[in-house]
Amino acid sequence: MRRDIWEAVAVHPSPGCPHRGFLVAGPWRLPVALGRTGIRADKREGDGATPRGTFRPVRVWWRPDHGPRPRTALPLRRIRPDDGWCDDPAHPRYNRPVTRPFPASHEEMWRQDALYDLVIELDHNRRPRIARRGSAVFIHLARPDYAPTAGCVALRRNDLKRLLRHLGVKTRIRIHR
Repeated sequence: MRRDIWEAVAVHPSPGCPHRGFLVAGPWRLPVALGRTGIRADKREGDGATPRGTFRPVRVWWRPDHGPRPRTALPLRRIRPDDGWCDDPAHPRYNRPVTRPFPASHEEMWRQDALYDLVIELDHNRRPRIARRGSAVFIHLARPDYAPTAGCVALRRNDLKRLLRHLGVKTRIRIHR
């Protein structure tokens, strides 16, 4: 069976509610949660903003104990209990995956709240990697009430699983206001 890979996906904020929005992909318009301070062009570490820009999906991370391998054309990586992501701007591993225990500030990828059971890693702040310009900007699972994220884009599990089937390394994800 041939899957259509979409060239472009767009994320828009909802009028009057900067931490909620919608993702437009192919024929779909899906609700999303955004960063608690909305979308900003000048993303800074810890500001709670979802960065404005056009990004590439790098790979999909998934927790194998919380669901089967996702169907996608993107590279896949299983999340392990010792996986983390460095968010310390002073550390040389800033905005990169790390193995825990890790001496600097980092996020845990193996989360108890299931938000990272499925994660699309974006190429935000990768080349060049600039300290304090934001780390761990992902597309991941939303809380049931679409509560704001720390700066990511979040979708319901079924919506993210369906979306993954149509994403490839050439897809561009445009986040704008």
